[in-house]
Amino acid sequence: MNGGGCARVQRIAVIGAGAAGLCAARHLACSKKFKPTVFEGTDRVGGTWVYTDRTEKDENGYPVHSSMYNDLITNLPKQVMAFPEFPFPDSLPSFLHHTNVLGYLENYSHHFDLLKYIKFHNYVEEIKVIPNTENSDNFPRWEVKTFDWKQNQHESHVFDGIMICNGHYSVPSFPSIEGMSEFEGEILHSHHFRTSKQYADKTVVLFGGHASGIDIALQLCPVAKEVVLSHKGNLLSPFPDNLRQAPVISKITGNGVIFKDGTSSNCDAIMFCTGYKYTFPFLKDPIIKSVEKNRVSPLYKHLIHIHYPNLSFIGICHTVCPFPQFRCQVLYAMGVLDGSVILPSTEEMLLEEENDYQKRVKQGLPFRGSHILANDQWAYNDELADLSGHERIPDSVRLLYNLVQERRAYNLQTYKQDEFAMASNGHYYRSGV
Repeated sequence: MNGGGCARVQRIAVIGAGAAGLCAARHLACSKKFKPTVFEGTDRVGGTWVYTDRTEKDENGYPVHSSMYNDLITNLPKQVMAFPEFPFPDSLPSFLHHTNVLGYLENYSHHFDLLKYIKFHNYVEEIKVIPNTENSDNFPRWEVKTFDWKQNQHESHVFDGIMICNGHYSVPSFPSIEGMSEFEGEILHSHHFRTSKQYADKTVVLFGGHASGIDIALQLCPVAKEVVLSHKGNLLSPFPDNLRQAPVISKITGNGVIFKDGTSSNCDAIMFCTGYKYTFPFLKDPIIKSVEKNRVSPLYKHLIHIHYPNLSFIGICHTVCPFPQFRCQVLYAMGVLDGSVILPSTEEMLLEEENDYQKRVKQGLPFRGSHILANDQWAYNDELADLSGHERIPDSVRLLYNLVQERRAYNLQTYKQDEFAMASNGHYYRSGV
């Protein structure tokens, strides 16, 4: 199926009013070719940036979406995080407290008058394809079933396209390790972490050495007796005296853990910083999507459903600079919807998806790393921008992103104290040095 026959597409459902959903609503509304309706289960915008003390269920009995903890500071500077053409305020530091990011998204929604498109309190219960019997070249329509918990009302809506923007930092992924049921202390996931106070004078083992594991470990050090960061490899940055690195956990005992090298540690708590699952509970038909070992398929360019191109998944990619990429993805998906972007044949898209996956296998990435972009994100973003006829993300964003990654590798305790300013050549530099 290609982009032909899309002229009738007008009504677009956007699932979620987090950063990706707000970005989708803004550009859909600005184009005047589409009428967006954003379905948001809570009573406010912000998605994962909305902090709550709750960790399991919200006030309505639904799973808590946010994994935000009380003292989180962004690991990217505001100059990199911002949506193009909508910068963060100059008064804010480069690295932001999570409340500043939420405020930014609220300001974004007000500036572009997006609230009128959002149906708050509406959980999406099911999205079903409506087979098109008129013309096989046209995209199908979609039925969206919702529940408004404030009005206690179920509704059904029909749309010409769907943009799914429900995020992927809300459903914890736990590994299976021998002995987990035997441990007498606390076992939790980073999704449930809110404050370090409860771990005062305790020994905590964190399993996972990526961004959240490292950051939470450093949050715990000022109060904990000892923090053990269990992960593959060896981080080169200096750490506090009460933090030590250890290999991955091979077994859990009643009072602690045994690591892969045979060493062990008694501990009071084990925290899994092992990532999250892609989940779309409202897509009940297995024909629409497949999520196997955290690989969402079939997707063209990690974005467009290959068999239903008027269904897109914004924000699937991992290890990226998210907000600017959301814009690239939204504009490309809009091009598919209005026919200005012509897709390859179904067979060609399936082949490209498989080739992309096999490339990752050769790079040594695990199956669950199917959507990790990392250094490939910039070529990916440029390709989407070029194909949809829009401006690329400024090169200064890539350069600053890379500078921060270099600083972070050797200065995990201090890199968030950096401040950046723009030089006359349009590139950022560390100010004050």
